[in-house]
Amino acid sequence: MKQLTFFLLLALILPSAWGQGHHEKDLKGKKVLIYTKNGKGYVHDNIPASVKALKEICREMGITADATEDPGAFTKKNLKQYDALIFSNTNNEVFDNEAQKQALQDYIRHGGGFVGIHSANATERDWPWMWAMVGGKFVRHAAHQQFVVTVTDPDNPSTSFLPQRWTVNDECYYSNELNPDIHVLLSVDLTTVKDKGRDEYPGRTFGDYFPLCWCHTWDGGREWYTALGHDASFYDDPLFRKHLRGGIEWVLER
Repeated sequence: MKQLTFFLLLALILPSAWGQGHHEKDLKGKKVLIYTKNGKGYVHDNIPASVKALKEICREMGITADATEDPGAFTKKNLKQYDALIFSNTNNEVFDNEAQKQALQDYIRHGGGFVGIHSANATERDWPWMWAMVGGKFVRHAAHQQFVVTVTDPDNPSTSFLPQRWTVNDECYYSNELNPDIHVLLSVDLTTVKDKGRDEYPGRTFGDYFPLCWCHTWDGGREWYTALGHDASFYDDPLFRKHLRGGIEWVLER
């Protein structure tokens, strides 16, 4: 309970700008790029469902959405046309060369927006800048199961409509290399997770709670990340869609 109180107090003392967005702003005319590249290793089978959902969400918001798994899209010239990048279940190495990485850095540093979904925090795991931009780096997850997510900050367009305790069926992701400036929006109640590896990590890092969704502004950009979204079917869930929509909205509000 102390840990939940800590997160709630943290949400209250940080600037009120985090919570702007209860009334969705007019985002018509905005354009985003949905990126789904995976390197060697596990590839989520939810990617087609996530792209479909994201395009439908964007269409409802009046936003144009392109989708690609081609790292060649990461050039300074091409990225200029986008107001935000959505890394949907990207994983491992997703760039072919340093020029593509530099294009992403330049994009963020010039005010570009970033939305990360599920394994996006497992992208380019050997690149410290990427961890810091996303807000943390994937370590491990508990077995797929039902668990309870608590709303740490209800004053954000991605969380304002959620119940205080939201029961989901998903993978409970644990991150390390957490950027100290992230603003936590959702936390998992670890007492509801069956996990034999908890003592190894996260242990008592945050007591009985651990961050699952956050937002921040870093290195010139505006970033939002959610660890939820393993199952393809979840992308048809109205609450999860509204969660994603709120994250996109928050990033584009700048």
